Amino acid sequence: MSQHVLLNSIDHKDLKVITNRSAALGDNLWYSVTFPQEFRSVQAHYPIFFHKDAATGQFYSVALFGFQQDENLFLSDAGWNASYIPLSVRRQPFLIGQQTVQEDGIERQQRVIHLDVEHPRVGRTEGEALFLPYGGNTPLLDEMGEMLEAIHHGIIDSNRFIDILIQHELLESFTLDIELDNGQKHQMIGFYTINENTLAGLSAETLGTLHQQGYLQAIYMTLASHSKVRELLNLKNAQG
Repeated sequence: MSQHVLLNSIDHKDLKVITNRSAALGDNLWYSVTFPQEFRSVQAHYPIFFHKDAATGQFYSVALFGFQQDENLFLSDAGWNASYIPLSVRRQPFLIGQQTVQEDGIERQQRVIHLDVEHPRVGRTEGEALFLPYGGNTPLLDEMGEMLEAIHHGIIDSNRFIDILIQHELLESFTLDIELDNGQKHQMIGFYTINENTLAGLSAETLGTLHQQGYLQAIYMTLASHSKVRELLNLKNAQG
């Protein structure tokens, strides 16, 4: 059960966070949220698709690590076998939150760091410290703050990106049928990708606007990342 609290150097001065990667620490994810500003790094290792939240109807882009629930094909006893791990995974067990503060009698919202104190990464004996012995943040906590800020702005940008994809009818649902070397079959449904025929039919003016916004590159990186499905399949077959 998660328990999110506002991080502070008094109540949490002795807490440590384990930075190793394993299923026991919550890394057995078959996908995680990503965003256009991260696509260049993500597409080098993982396929990028789009998923629709059943509760809200909101689309979001995801990096795919496996073909079914709780399957991360990049995990082994040695850790996470890729040189880049998406920020939405690396930021665990930290979250970004909002806090109302008073400045010169005016209320404003300030972003703050929250911590899931029940997360398996959090404890007092193993891992890296969050605060220095005589006060101040450790490099780990500073890094996490920067990471959460990047995610915050990345998700805002991602929402704009998704709205533009929907506006130009560039999202289409697809079913991925997987057959393993041992004859087992898997069907992955509920994901969306870029409709290449619609993309090819966009006017030069629309393509120019997408390029100026930085989203045309994100679209092509999404399409290029699909070649990584074959590598995922190879990892799956290697498991026997």
